[in-house]
Amino acid sequence: MCEINGPFNSLPGKHGSATYRQAPNPLNLHQVDSLDVTIVVDNAIDILLPSDERTKRPPLTWDWSEKRQLIAEHGYSVLLTVHRNGEARSILYDAGLSQETATHNLDILGIDLKHVEAMVLSHGHADHHGGLEGMLRRIGKKKLPFILHPDAWQDRKIVFPTGTEIHMPPPSRKLLEDEGVQILEERGPTLLLDGSVLVSGQVERVTGFERGFPLQQARRNGNWEPDPWIWDDQGIICNVKGRGLVVVSSCSHSGVVNVLRNAERITGVE
Repeated sequence: MCEINGPFNSLPGKHGSATYRQAPNPLNLHQVDSLDVTIVVDNAIDILLPSDERTKRPPLTWDWSEKRQLIAEHGYSVLLTVHRNGEARSILYDAGLSQETATHNLDILGIDLKHVEAMVLSHGHADHHGGLEGMLRRIGKKKLPFILHPDAWQDRKIVFPTGTEIHMPPPSRKLLEDEGVQILEERGPTLLLDGSVLVSGQVERVTGFERGFPLQQARRNGNWEPDPWIWDDQGIICNVKGRGLVVVSSCSHSGVVNVLRNAERITGVE
């Protein structure tokens, strides 16, 4: 659990409406005083790592082996809380792979999601949306803004050189509709929380050495076709006062260099 100048589970007691708008050109991404980044699901965990001045982890106790512990899996989920002008506001980025891991870890961390104002999907792979049902029910809000790129709905598979194939299903539109979220499909950047958080939208590819995911195919018109670029890959950008841009990216299928250069380009902040 990384955090920048903030408490461990600093969810706000009061918050504004989940305001959002498609980002204008030029962007007006407001600086925030600080940002907490809480890892909810990741593919590795080490309970022996200590906390430090910038990172706070669950404390070890004498009877640790008798208690429920955090779970790692091939998946990703992050809770982001921005602090600005004395107010703390939160969004969720991804939901992990399985239905139970994210909610289990939230229980261990003692985090309540009722103050989350929006949710962002990094891309359409199952290890980022598998836990949506449990997360959305924890949030418990109707008309929650749910931002994703239109390509996230594509049905995909990965074909390994050995011939092994695995299915990468998209998120369930029916599930999202049943949970009453407000689905916002955007290819371009989107500002959230009154301009305090920026969803990057589709990342411009400018390097010659970051080639996406060559093993991937997508089903189009009943046929499987090469789909290496994963155009739905998008991240979260905040401008932290005195520190500059903080970019949160899940798999970075666009390529890490492309992701960072794109953040600089759309914000004008180096």
